[in-house]
Amino acid sequence: MRQIETLLNEYGESHQNRSNIYIHAVAVPSIFFVSLALIWSIPTPEFLDYFDVTWAHVLLIPTLYYYFKLSGPIGAAMTFLSIVSFFLIKLLVMYDVSVWKFSLVLFVVMWVLQFWGHKIEGKKPSFFKDLQFLLVGPAWWWVHWLKRFNINY
Repeated sequence: MRQIETLLNEYGESHQNRSNIYIHAVAVPSIFFVSLALIWSIPTPEFLDYFDVTWAHVLLIPTLYYYFKLSGPIGAAMTFLSIVSFFLIKLLVMYDVSVWKFSLVLFVVMWVLQFWGHKIEGKKPSFFKDLQFLLVGPAWWWVHWLKRFNINY
């Protein structure tokens, strides 16, 4: 069995309840977005500013490498989610919304929802066992979409 299948199966064990799945369908991509936005908000040194690069861009490189290493389609999907996330961050900036304040509030709300989903499920979040599952969650979310379009992951 491929590593991605093993990780997704293990992650899926604590995500069986329909309500928990729906909560995660909203919370997982939202948490990915706001995590990028919070990291984007960290001030950068001048040499990064010169290239219009933030810490979010820098940390995204090894993150996307991890996803592509697991699966090409998941890596491509996470690249798409990252592009959408950066677009949304730029929209927040364009409308003069404080990115870090907005993101912090949404981050807390989404994590409360996630924990509520696990309370409904009756199982602890997978990342309590292994922090790697913080990255597996978005891959698990994408697999549901990839399967709908008959794309093998």
